[in-house]
Amino acid sequence: MAERPARRSPRLTVAQVHRVERLTPHMTRIVLGGDGLAGFSAGEFTDHYVKVVFPVEGIAYPEPFDLQRIREELPREHWPRMRTYTVRRWSAATRELSIDVVLHGDEGLAGPWAMRVRPGDDVRFAGPGGAYAPAEDADWHLLAGDESALPAIAASVERLPVGARARVFVEVAGPEEELKLETPGDATVTWLHRGGARPGDALVAAVTELEFPPGDVHAFVHGEATFVKELRRLLLKERGVPRERLSISGYWRLGHDEDGWQASKRDWNRQVEAEQDGQPAGGASK
Repeated sequence: MAERPARRSPRLTVAQVHRVERLTPHMTRIVLGGDGLAGFSAGEFTDHYVKVVFPVEGIAYPEPFDLQRIREELPREHWPRMRTYTVRRWSAATRELSIDVVLHGDEGLAGPWAMRVRPGDDVRFAGPGGAYAPAEDADWHLLAGDESALPAIAASVERLPVGARARVFVEVAGPEEELKLETPGDATVTWLHRGGARPGDALVAAVTELEFPPGDVHAFVHGEATFVKELRRLLLKERGVPRERLSISGYWRLGHDEDGWQASKRDWNRQVEAEQDGQPAGGASK
């Protein structure tokens, strides 16, 4: 039997906070820069993401900071936590990277960090990853998501081909959370205000009621896992959108932090596919 290749430690970039900009009451933009970004590149995809590293407070980590070594030498409870954020904007000319962070108050890990971070602070992150950008050959585009998907949606509508038709649905808590979206495309943007409703209910209703324009659609649907599950069934089964024309994933799940969600996401996705495809849940995941 061939030996399994050794697991490589993710390449980490160290940048410094240049600016912090409050965009809405519950979203802030953190602009990173510095010499550490000299080897960084993003731009192929509009859903590029990085994983910000949060060391556990009070733990002394070996230097140089190496995730693989840390995971080999320290107990799991001492491993740094990681949180995933979309690259809202990358400027190679100014060597600045912007990430937009949803603020959830004083609870959790990343929200409190985003509220107290200041210019000059170091930020370690891995990435970028990514897989989606609006297809130039699509007849029209569908983009739907909640606050967690808003940075990727904003980056995507900016990348639409000139005059490209798009239907964009974004669910936020209320009108104070809306942002101006710039686009060269022919995009109709609908803001949905959640109020006290369950996350995603308004999105599911809006996309269900949408009269689909004729032609080939390229769709991007991301956000809370439960509504993403419902829209996956709608788009694949009822609307007949080909799998290869659909970027869809649960960025988060109600009642779970990112550690818990990432640990269960593979099984969740496998179960969803089995239910919607009519296959046994124990089949191989994709």
